[in-house]
Amino acid sequence: MTDYRQQPEAIQALVQEDRVHRDVYLSEALFALEQERFFARTWLFAGHASQVPNAGDYWSLELAGRPLMMVRQADGSVRMLYNRCAHKGAQLVSEESGNTGKFFRCPYHGWSYKLDGQTIAIPFKGGYEGTRLNECEAGQGLTGLPQVVNYRDFIFVRLADEGPAFADYFGQVLQSIDNLVDRSPESRLSVSGGVLRNIVHCNWKMYLENINDAVHPMSTHESATQAAAALWSGHGADEAKPMAMEQILPFGAGYEFFDKMGGRVFDNGHSLLGVNFSIHSGYAPLPDYEASLKAAHGVERTQEILQRSPQNCVLFPSLAIKGSPQVMRVIRPLSANRTLIEAWSFRVAGAPDLLFERAMSYNRLVFSPMSVVAHDDVRIFESIQKGLRAEGNEWVSLHRGFEPDERSATTITTNGTNELLMRNQFRAWAKFMAPAAQSPA
Repeated sequence: MTDYRQQPEAIQALVQEDRVHRDVYLSEALFALEQERFFARTWLFAGHASQVPNAGDYWSLELAGRPLMMVRQADGSVRMLYNRCAHKGAQLVSEESGNTGKFFRCPYHGWSYKLDGQTIAIPFKGGYEGTRLNECEAGQGLTGLPQVVNYRDFIFVRLADEGPAFADYFGQVLQSIDNLVDRSPESRLSVSGGVLRNIVHCNWKMYLENINDAVHPMSTHESATQAAAALWSGHGADEAKPMAMEQILPFGAGYEFFDKMGGRVFDNGHSLLGVNFSIHSGYAPLPDYEASLKAAHGVERTQEILQRSPQNCVLFPSLAIKGSPQVMRVIRPLSANRTLIEAWSFRVAGAPDLLFERAMSYNRLVFSPMSVVAHDDVRIFESIQKGLRAEGNEWVSLHRGFEPDERSATTITTNGTNELLMRNQFRAWAKFMAPAAQSPA
């Protein structure tokens, strides 16, 4: 068995120009290194500021095996703290969300902390007189994350001290968040309707690859689209469709449609599928809503916002965003063969309720564990995770559309079915899995 920690060159050998080795999906040893290197050095999505609207509100989560809290401060800012008492390590909050009031109090020994992590009180403090408490970490209060960025209410963290600066890491792909937020005349979103969660027994990279796979819908989702087409048969081509039909029927649009929608890759694994059009381009127009956007953002910006409805935008490695409908998926790796997928819906401030209904409908139809679409994908993912253990072929093909000079550019626009979008993800993975520190902030 390969010792990837002691043989860093072996990690790089797993990602070739047009294929990857099965160990990138199967190896628990590699997953442990991912926690330490890859997920720590890249920028991960933690939460949305609307989840903690009031002072003392918190949202707890786990990123790369670390327990964290997103906390709204008294001054309105949002801080990220480790969910760990400075004393013995007990978690300060056990619920996913809530309001802690003006301070945190550890349930074990009662140590108390301000919302920013400063220590307020230590019971029976006299027992520490003459000790080294104030000189060590336990006496410094809760540990906060120094690398935190609030980008238009999307909270990102970098766990490691070394790694690329936020703007350098994401670059142009942040425009996908701008497009999503500016669909509000007030440039304000809020998470609403709960979060759909599904644990899939597959490697996290598999799920992200599939987001960029424009070839699979015609076969994987054939039964769903055929059923929808049968239900809609007999209706006129120009007849207004119910929302469910509007969202499901385009999955069966055909290979040529998906190929011509186009794709784009950016440095560090980010990508855009559907640069020309997508399955979301045909939603019914809303004239009053468009008028409110023009009043808020101007005609040119409104046209730019509404004409860009990509299939998916991947902010590698933790987010996949759809500007229309207003939804996103959050990828939370748990182990080499277990991945938590979260589907979020946004309420768009100043927009008609129909947009929120569209978001909720899409998540239920496509991303819910019980949906007719996600069920197809999950079955395939779990089948791949098992199938890769077969002998005779240890490699996964990423040959479609490969060109030898594609590695020389950081941004490339291509056809929608080119597996360049997947190759781009693995090249970024290999870069951040190297033992040497990446460019410092």
